[in-house]
Amino acid sequence: MPLNLSAPTPLTYFAALVDSDEQLPLLEAAASLAQDEYPALDLQQVLAEVDQLAARLTRRVHPGTGAMQRLQALNQLFFGELGFTGNVNDYYSPDNSYLHKVLSTRRGIPISLAVLWLELAHSLELQAEGISFPGHFLVQVRLGHGRVVVDPFTGASLSREELLERIESFHPRFTLPLDNSAPLALYLQPAHARQILARMLRNLQEIHRTQPDWARFVAVQDRLVTLLPRAWEEYRDRGLALAELGQRDLARADLRLYLREATDATDRDTMAVRLAALDGAA
Repeated sequence: MPLNLSAPTPLTYFAALVDSDEQLPLLEAAASLAQDEYPALDLQQVLAEVDQLAARLTRRVHPGTGAMQRLQALNQLFFGELGFTGNVNDYYSPDNSYLHKVLSTRRGIPISLAVLWLELAHSLELQAEGISFPGHFLVQVRLGHGRVVVDPFTGASLSREELLERIESFHPRFTLPLDNSAPLALYLQPAHARQILARMLRNLQEIHRTQPDWARFVAVQDRLVTLLPRAWEEYRDRGLALAELGQRDLARADLRLYLREATDATDRDTMAVRLAALDGAA
C-alpha cells in the first residue's frame, strides 16, 4: 500500500492537535489558527521563539525563588521589557488573534496575550490559569490560599473591588456582600484549553461576520465544529454562511444536522424556513 506523504491541511493538523483534552497543546493549537490566513507560516519557528523567551525568563529566576517573586519577574519581562500590551489602535484586526503577529508586534487582544503569558508562567512552574471573565479574558496565579488576577491587556493586577466593578458593568444587578467572596470565585474559574481556543475562534468569527467575509467566516466555523463537534449552533452558522457563498448543498447539510440535533433550539422554525428556501432554490 503506497504511503501518503502529503502534508496535512491546516484543518487536519488542527484536528490532530485538539483530539484529546488531556494532551491538547494550547500554544501550538492557538498558533495554528493563523494557518488559514498565512498558509506558509512556520509553526515550529513560532514555538521556538516562545521557547527562547521562556529560556530568557528562567535564567533570571534562581532555584527556590518564591512564587510571588517569579510572578514579578514574569510581568517585568513580558509587560515591561518586551512591551506586550493591548492593541488599542486596531483592536478588531484579525492579526491580534494570530500569535506569530502578536509576537512580532507585541500587540494583541486579551486572550492572545494571555496564551503567551500563560506559556511563560508555566515555564516558571507557576500555577497559572486563564479566566473567561465577562467581556475581557484575564489570567490568574494561585499563591497559597490566595490568588493574583492580572489583566493581560494592560499588565495590571486587579483588586477584588476592581473585579466586582467589571462584573457589575456587564451584570448591573450583580451585588456581593463585602464579607462573602464565594460568588466572585464563580467568575474566576479556570478556562481549559478547549474553552480558550473556542473563545479565540469566536473572536475571529465575530470579526468576519461583521465585515462580512463569509469565506473567512466558514474557515473559522470549520475549526469550531472540529473543536466542538456537538456545538450545533456552529453548524447552523456555517450553513448560513455557506448559503451566502452559494454553496447550497453544503449549507443544506449543516442546517439539516442542526434541525435534527438541536431539538430545543428556539429558532428551529426560522431555520426550517431557510432550509426550505434552499431546497426550493435552483
